[in-house]
Amino acid sequence: MESIDYGLTDRRGRAVTLHEVGDANWRAVADVAPKDEQRAFIAALGARYLLLSLREDEWHSLAVCADGVVAGHVMWGFDPADGAHWIGGLLVDADHQGQGIGRAAVRTLTRWLGELPECRELRLSYHPANQASARLFESLGFTPTGEQEDEEIVAALPVRP
Repeated sequence: MESIDYGLTDRRGRAVTLHEVGDANWRAVADVAPKDEQRAFIAALGARYLLLSLREDEWHSLAVCADGVVAGHVMWGFDPADGAHWIGGLLVDADHQGQGIGRAAVRTLTRWLGELPECRELRLSYHPANQASARLFESLGFTPTGEQEDEEIVAALPVRP
């Protein structure tokens, strides 16, 4: 997998694609930073998520690009303990927020993961006070499970029975 492209766009009509993180883009992904007020909910820089992907084998980082320009980060992993594919580390750079990039990135990743034959359920988690994330994920079909992961609400999206 070099890039994932399902033809989704942001509100400005820019193509939103997901790309492997490599020599050409890792610095731009590491520098992705949210708005200051969001740092209570998510990492201050994409670098934290890149390190998680490097140090913890279950996570795989992807660059979120809008018309080829790095605008964010997202990662995915498979947890054999619960049999679910997880989405984590969604971070859209402050300069690119409010344009539908995060929505297009999650839709792209859920579609790609959902096509994997072993994928039965997608899960993610978000901070209870992060109402913007709660609304986004709920609008994409994720529903809270009643479980918590590191004090975050776990939400799930069934893929197939």
